[in-house]
Amino acid sequence: TTGNKTSAIVFVILGFSHRPDMKVIFFILFLCIYIITVLGNLIILLVINMDPVLHTPMYFFLRNLSFLEICYTSVTLPRVLVSLLSSDTSISFAGCAAQMYFFLFFGATECCLLAAMAYDRYLAICSPLHYMDIMNKKVCMQLAASSWICGNLVALGHTTFIFSLPFCGSNVINHFFCEIQPVLMLVCGDTYWNELQIILAAAFVILMPFLLILVSYSLIISSILKIRSAKGRYKAFSTCFSHLTVVTVFYGSAVFIYIRPKSSYSLDVDKVLSLFYSVLTPILNPIIYSLRNREVKGALFKMRRKLFHPSS
Repeated sequence: TTGNKTSAIVFVILGFSHRPDMKVIFFILFLCIYIITVLGNLIILLVINMDPVLHTPMYFFLRNLSFLEICYTSVTLPRVLVSLLSSDTSISFAGCAAQMYFFLFFGATECCLLAAMAYDRYLAICSPLHYMDIMNKKVCMQLAASSWICGNLVALGHTTFIFSLPFCGSNVINHFFCEIQPVLMLVCGDTYWNELQIILAAAFVILMPFLLILVSYSLIISSILKIRSAKGRYKAFSTCFSHLTVVTVFYGSAVFIYIRPKSSYSLDVDKVLSLFYSVLTPILNPIIYSLRNREVKGALFKMRRKLFHPSS
């Protein structure tokens, strides 16, 4: 049957094979990025867990985000590293489907989680007296759980839909992982309606949280401008700057890739843009939140002192 033939397909991921002279440089670069991403986010997880001062709603979401970033970057980079060392860049039908599922799962979850973090910042700045009552432990757990559940449903729907379509002709994926658009290009026949459904679903998953973030920050900025002292305005804005930077990088590249017609695709450009939200955002997270956050820096100093000077 067609289904059996389709499931027997072995895809070839083109990756960066068009630049064999750069393989060693790419390998060293991606290995360094992966190590820094995993270690950086692990350190943030450890710091938040060890310091009671950081047991607040904002850091609860940051802990979720750090764990998410480790998972997110682990979906693509280890396989990219292996393919740079090996001449075999093939991936099975099931392997490709699994990679797409987990990439979409963690990506969609991050969209929702960033929206939850924006809502948290809105309450902290616009309703400081009621903040701890509203953002109690139960609400934080519900927002985080909803983000993970939403991410799972989106990924499951997209992956099931795409991999139930018939594949024929070329089996070469012109990307460094099983991304939606390059895989969809290998589907038989006219995929207009499939692409339209994916664009509409992506618009809902990406734009809905993004609109919530925009509304939250418009209210936040309005409240900050009402603060009389310059020091007070700076302190209020500095608590949002880290989150706003991550949102800008992540959403900027994701919107450009997923919410546009097929005629405007350029797979080489998409590879570069995919690096922004799949590789650079996870590495930016620990750097931004540790370098610009006084509480995290203080907790890092205390942890270092405990580890290296336990008697002092």
